[in-house]
Amino acid sequence: MKIEIYSDYACPFCYIGEKRLEKALAAIPDADKIEVVFKSFELDPTASKNVVSNTVDRFAEKYGLSKTEAADRIEQISLMGRREGIDFKYATTQYTNTFDALRLTKFAQDKGHTEIIGKLFDAYFTKNLELADFDVLKKIAAECGLDSNEVAEVLNSDKYAAEVRADEREAAMLGIHGVPFFIIGEKYTLSGAQPTQIIKQAIEDYISETALDGMTCGPNGCRFDG
Repeated sequence: MKIEIYSDYACPFCYIGEKRLEKALAAIPDADKIEVVFKSFELDPTASKNVVSNTVDRFAEKYGLSKTEAADRIEQISLMGRREGIDFKYATTQYTNTFDALRLTKFAQDKGHTEIIGKLFDAYFTKNLELADFDVLKKIAAECGLDSNEVAEVLNSDKYAAEVRADEREAAMLGIHGVPFFIIGEKYTLSGAQPTQIIKQAIEDYISETALDGMTCGPNGCRFDG
């Protein structure tokens, strides 16, 4: 079974959704047999590689709010994150382009180091680091046990750029306009940072239904297990 998550590191609800998925999986027997795949979705492909604005001002401008209203809304989102056990510091995030962080994630997943996803979210929303900074990305990659020379080669090239763009084209074809967006077993979809119980129920429903399907054959071949 596979769960795909379209996500971006600059998205607060994506971090919250990732934590809720983690909790849902922890409550499901044999969850280690479920493959979770992070799929790229840039919220702002035009974002600068340098910090050019603060979070409150950017939020206020984007949503037509006063700075006070924007700060209150940001704090409400941060409280949601804290309820999930995250030391959420949304108001002081350092907003930059996330494309290289997404490329690095593709590389890390190829190497089996999926823990980098949580570390990159933590770097942005808890430590308030710049995810366009190669030194930041290299340090996080090293913490995950990735080879430093290979990481440098990826970051200093366009490697995995095509894979990120492929995810984004796929998202467009699927009509995905917002993240997080979950695809469970290529059958169920969930949009947004749904409550843990809803995510858990969707996974259990899929497991239950595929178990009942049994061994079947169709035009595309035979299925040997649920």
